[in-house]
Amino acid sequence: MSKSPLPGRPETVYYFPTCLVDLFYPEAGMAGIELLQRAGTNVVMPDRQSCCGQPARNCGYYEEARAVARTQLAAFPKDWPIVVPSGSCAGMMKKHYPELFAGQPELPKIQAFCDRVFELTWFLVHVMDIKLVDKGEPVKVTWHGSCHSMREMGVIEEPKDLLRSLANVTLVEAEYEKECCGFGGTFSVRLPEVSGAMVTDKVSNIVATGATEVVSGDMGCMMNISGAMKKAKAPVKGRHIAEFLLERIGKGDA
Repeated sequence: MSKSPLPGRPETVYYFPTCLVDLFYPEAGMAGIELLQRAGTNVVMPDRQSCCGQPARNCGYYEEARAVARTQLAAFPKDWPIVVPSGSCAGMMKKHYPELFAGQPELPKIQAFCDRVFELTWFLVHVMDIKLVDKGEPVKVTWHGSCHSMREMGVIEEPKDLLRSLANVTLVEAEYEKECCGFGGTFSVRLPEVSGAMVTDKVSNIVATGATEVVSGDMGCMMNISGAMKKAKAPVKGRHIAEFLLERIGKGDA
């Protein structure tokens, strides 16, 4: 198990919900906040925050991406951890902001900001040491870990550990679990045929597990996979892990 970089459970954390959560999956964002609160910390979500800047950076608009990064730097001024319910957005902020500002005088401040960025499930496991008591009916699920979450944030086992800790949840790992779902942000727009073939394979592997739900930590992946499952009439429901975990332990319960 990775060692927490923090001396103990913080009294307060910042929350960066991401654009997709804000626009399409607010219930997932609110679930993440409640999980953090119930694990024992106060949660602050600044109004001034915006997109992480990944679309601009991925399209080669580096100055525009730097402008977005500066907005986040101003929006999260206190020395609190910044928790993100998305490995993709967290990876952009933690790993790519320093690249954008390499050789620039702002780099030390940017690096200090990046050092405070954590993916939600990693933070719940390693910093908050959250304990979950399952109150749900028996269910079989499978997990999809996003490329950015695994390869940039190093989040691989943490979400699966949380799922396995639930007494009535059976986690069945899908074949080729670490393969990309085909979304990749602008990749799916620029190469739709390739993207479509990738997500078709992903859905086939998910269905083969016999799970009734597929859980993920990234809404871009979940949007892509859920859309493909709906089109294929696959008998599987897709949800963000925060929403799934909160439902299992009882939303609003003490």
